[in-house]
Amino acid sequence: MNDPNCINPAAFVSFKSRWGAAVCAQTQQSNCSLAVSLFFLTFFFMIPIAFVQSLANIEGIEKVFPFFQPLIETGFVKSIIQGFLPGIALKIFLIVLPYILMTMSQIEGFTSLSSLERRSAGKYYLFILVNVFLGSIITGTAFQQLEAFLNQPPTEIPKTIGVSIPMKATFFISYIMVDGWAGIAAEILRLVPLVLFHLKNFFLVKTAQDRDEAMDPGYFKLALSEPRIQFYFLLGLVYAVVTPILIPFIIVFFVFSYLVFRHQVINVYVQIYESGAAFWPDVHRRLIANLIISQLLLIDIAKAVLNLHF
Repeated sequence: MNDPNCINPAAFVSFKSRWGAAVCAQTQQSNCSLAVSLFFLTFFFMIPIAFVQSLANIEGIEKVFPFFQPLIETGFVKSIIQGFLPGIALKIFLIVLPYILMTMSQIEGFTSLSSLERRSAGKYYLFILVNVFLGSIITGTAFQQLEAFLNQPPTEIPKTIGVSIPMKATFFISYIMVDGWAGIAAEILRLVPLVLFHLKNFFLVKTAQDRDEAMDPGYFKLALSEPRIQFYFLLGLVYAVVTPILIPFIIVFFVFSYLVFRHQVINVYVQIYESGAAFWPDVHRRLIANLIISQLLLIDIAKAVLNLHF
């Protein structure tokens, strides 16, 4: 027992009852492999996002598809590409992400729905922070000033990021309109659940129980909504000083979110669990992280401003 060469990281375990074996089979053994998978998912997902972001502008589209140039240069199409295409492209890439993160949380060994949503919310927030926020800023800088970005010393990278943050204000405004405003409109309309209900009612409903299952409105999914709110809170903290024009868009999002989701929670959704405020420690921790990140980014902006003037 005292010789480390004679100890192997494995053991044979026997149980005296089936109950003990069942309890052990449902407990979490290790989540290290899932942490590595989340790391690669987060950073490798930035590659297609960066590629799409590079194409989601007039110059990028004309370079790849030169035969579209006469159509792109028209006023209406040009305004659509500049205003909404980057946000729409990013939103499309993020559609399947929550389902992937929920599956990863299930593989980790969590069984209750509340714990699965808490773990998925943490992963989703990290993904949005790295890919949507930092990824859009850094990749935008890298593609627009690639040679300078690669040749500059590491100490100059924060200044470059500080310069690019105000440049991305228009992108985040379009993202708020596509993801936030349009998402709230889709929430109150619920067109997808309406279409699914009619399809189920036509093809699958045979009994009254089938009809009740087809009409199930679902529950309020905190794993999707809470990280998005945290992200908009971070945008408000960063751009309140840099580009205040972005703040009204965020305020409109929060006001309509409150009105719409208050109605949905009271009158539409059927919540299937009560977490007992178990989400609050995670929410508070991410709020503090947002404050720290915003202060660090504002320091980068201050360095960039001082570098430009002096």
